[in-house]
Amino acid sequence: MRREEKLKPYILLLPQLVLSGMFLVGLVNGIVQSFGIIPAFGLTEFSVDYYVETLQNTEVLRSLLFSLYISFVSALLAVVLGVGLAYVLLARGLKNGAVMRMIELPVIIPHVVVALFVVNLCSQNGLIARVIYHLGLIENSQQFPLLIYDPQGRGIILGYLWKEIPFIVYFTISMLGSINGSLGEAAVNLGASSFTAFRKVTLPLCMPNILTGFLIVFLFAMGAYELPMLLGSTSPKALPVLAYIRYTHPDLKMRPYAMAMNGLIILVSLLASVWYFYLMEKSAKKLGS
Repeated sequence: MRREEKLKPYILLLPQLVLSGMFLVGLVNGIVQSFGIIPAFGLTEFSVDYYVETLQNTEVLRSLLFSLYISFVSALLAVVLGVGLAYVLLARGLKNGAVMRMIELPVIIPHVVVALFVVNLCSQNGLIARVIYHLGLIENSQQFPLLIYDPQGRGIILGYLWKEIPFIVYFTISMLGSINGSLGEAAVNLGASSFTAFRKVTLPLCMPNILTGFLIVFLFAMGAYELPMLLGSTSPKALPVLAYIRYTHPDLKMRPYAMAMNGLIILVSLLASVWYFYLMEKSAKKLGS
């Protein structure tokens, strides 16, 4: 084998290795800064006080709970609706074709564009409100429910659902179709209805894949900045938004507090990952027995 052929795999991996290295350097640097070590700002002493003060801050705790809420609700609804839509597509034989291409389209659209769609559609001056007004169902735009910039984060959740339901469909439909086409059909041949076969055979066997999709959506929503910034209310702010505000504060000594908030996001992500692997191990043991 020529030398060029031996080196080819390593050359192809080089861009990914460079990006991974940059990510790790940034991650380590952020963690170090969260403990108050930023020599450029005259901060050289290791301290956990930034984490302690952050966890004692009422605004930070509200932001953390708000981020957990919108992340969990968005991931749960995206999984339930996405898996349900995947089942309908499989039952109607629409796994491939134009319908599937249309469903996959939102996956490639940036979240900033999604935010503009949500504002234009769901605001009190948006398209839906104007249509309802012209139908005579409301007397003025203020009677339309406040779906964006609201303290409940409904606009943020709507934005994530528009993006992540197609992602869940795309992520799960192949495995759902494979299992439903073999074991599901066997259950139907033995007398079960198609929905019963899907619910008791296909769905349990696909649960690891579904949980993976849930975790991906949850962790993304937990750390994302765009939709909470563009569609969220003034208070409470999502934790990534609050961290960004602290990071860009004119007082550079606020930087460790921003990094401590990012540290909390990392901690939640690690805990969610541990929970996921625990469920996967438990599911593997159950299937093995």
